[in-house]
Amino acid sequence: MHERFANAYDPFVIPYMIGFVFVIAYLIVALCFVVKSLPMSDRKKMLKHLFSYKIFITVKDIFADCLLHVKIWKKNKLLGYMHSSIAFGWFMLIVVGHIEIFFYAPHRVNLPYYPIFFRYFMMETETTVGGSVFFFLMDFFLLMVLSGIALAMIKRIRRRLFGMKRTTRLKWNDQLGMYALWCIFPLRFLAESFTSHISGGGFLTRGFGMIFDWFNQFMNNDALIRPTWWAYSIALMVFFLTLPWSRFTHILSEALLIYMRNAGIRETSKNNGYASVEIYSCSRCGLCLDPCQMVSGASLRQMASVEFTRNIRWGQTTQALEAASYCLMCNRCVQACPVGVNSVQLKLNLKGADVSYRYPHRYDYVESEAAPSPLATTSAWADILQGEAVTAETAGVSAAGAGKPEVVYFAGCMSHLTPRIEQSMVRIFEAAGVRYTFLDEDGGICCGRPLMLAGDRTGGEQLVVKNTEAILATGAQILVCSCPICYKIFKDTYKLEGVRVLHHTEYLLQLLEAGRITVRKSAETGVFHDPCELGRHSGIYRQPRDILYRVLNLHTTPYEGKDALCCGHSIAAEGMPYKKRRMIAKDALRKMTENPVDVLVTACPSCKRAFAEIGTTRIKDIAEIVSEQLVCPHLAAQPKK
Repeated sequence: MHERFANAYDPFVIPYMIGFVFVIAYLIVALCFVVKSLPMSDRKKMLKHLFSYKIFITVKDIFADCLLHVKIWKKNKLLGYMHSSIAFGWFMLIVVGHIEIFFYAPHRVNLPYYPIFFRYFMMETETTVGGSVFFFLMDFFLLMVLSGIALAMIKRIRRRLFGMKRTTRLKWNDQLGMYALWCIFPLRFLAESFTSHISGGGFLTRGFGMIFDWFNQFMNNDALIRPTWWAYSIALMVFFLTLPWSRFTHILSEALLIYMRNAGIRETSKNNGYASVEIYSCSRCGLCLDPCQMVSGASLRQMASVEFTRNIRWGQTTQALEAASYCLMCNRCVQACPVGVNSVQLKLNLKGADVSYRYPHRYDYVESEAAPSPLATTSAWADILQGEAVTAETAGVSAAGAGKPEVVYFAGCMSHLTPRIEQSMVRIFEAAGVRYTFLDEDGGICCGRPLMLAGDRTGGEQLVVKNTEAILATGAQILVCSCPICYKIFKDTYKLEGVRVLHHTEYLLQLLEAGRITVRKSAETGVFHDPCELGRHSGIYRQPRDILYRVLNLHTTPYEGKDALCCGHSIAAEGMPYKKRRMIAKDALRKMTENPVDVLVTACPSCKRAFAEIGTTRIKDIAEIVSEQLVCPHLAAQPKK
């Protein structure tokens, strides 16, 4: 090969260079902004990670997630190929193009545009093995990208072919970037094909170049060479200039997000640099739309996570706060996100940054089943928060059996509103001969998580301090919770030294496996509903099923484990109207009971209430099922309903 022009320059490289310089400048400024907004401890983590052996893991993760899109492949092979063919194919075109420069024009390695327009500036004078290999590789990866672009176009028209019921609605900035991307590689293909009779080409560009030559009687290929290279350069410029304001910003920010995440940095506030990188890493691919029950169950598309992140990016704080107030925070969108954007934590940070944003009737969807609402009887607890000494008596504690208790039982606010759950737990404790202390027997105690989910972290932390003192004062070594919301905060936030925190499903299984209680198996059929806080948030899936296999004929559904549905009555969604909550609950119950069963079993008092209100299927907590099937003739009968 030899160079066509001694100066290796043509004016059509100017648009590309404008875009290239702009992107480099944007990257430098954005990186400086991110680093500056981080606390010194996080900056040190970033620097330390750079010289750690873990950097090789980060490189692997970046390659797998940013180029090959392995996570999307696992969810949807067609979508996985579409994304990886564009990203990996483009990357390899750049890599192979630079290798060609080193082979054939090392003196031009300092020209950033040279690999991009290599086929224009270099011409083949002899056939070599190396040249043939490069021609083949460049055409192969170009074909890969073109196939991905074709699939992206089809997806916009026929998304159901890709297994998607919904996809994102793009604004003008996203559309401009998308159309520019769609034009880049077809224009490159045409430019290289028109040039192939001069500079050579592979199986793709040389083949189509010959076809174009055949049509030479209708058009002059030589006359089309420069216009197509100009168009290719302009398309690159437009794409680069729209990058910071379009969905494609994730191309720049996703690798940095992976680096920061692997370095141990997390979002801690609304304006944290990590949070900004996370928001800009949302590609608006739409994979979180179908799993979102606000969208599928209540037609609240404007409240979806992709809309939340876009509102944050465009400074539309009011709309973002509204979306955060509606969010169930069930984690289904986080699980679906191939980038791993933790939109739930981002919403919590935003609500915490504006605690003045309050909603009336935050618990108006709760009505007492039998007992008065503990949320309305907090005067005694308010005295404790004001500094009164914390003891078993002031905390409303009762005990069964003499001596130091084995277990401190915390029913939680929602369990008091579904008293059959706590009554069943008391019956099980007595059947097993457990010495227990009922911490919130008289109500009036909250774990603090509802306040934190509403954004009032300070109020929640006050409750954490006082509750910790009350729990440790009992002397018990095990804390058992019936509410997954309480369990989550006790497990993750409280510092309960020497106390094991267990959800009642974990504890009931321990009692069964230790032989402290015995159950009979019912002939009834049932399905188990995994509560969000217990499943996706806490990772407890096996224990409830190990229990239920012993007491009834457990059936499976497509909505289990990480794919479980939310009941719609999340305390985090303080802004969502009750009507919308019922719509979500009804839709979820319908899906889980498409194959009729005798009973739907859950392990969350809030979920039990939500489903019991809207269907004819019997709804029970797992503690009720175990209590009913106890083989303990000396115990009193089950409490009447």
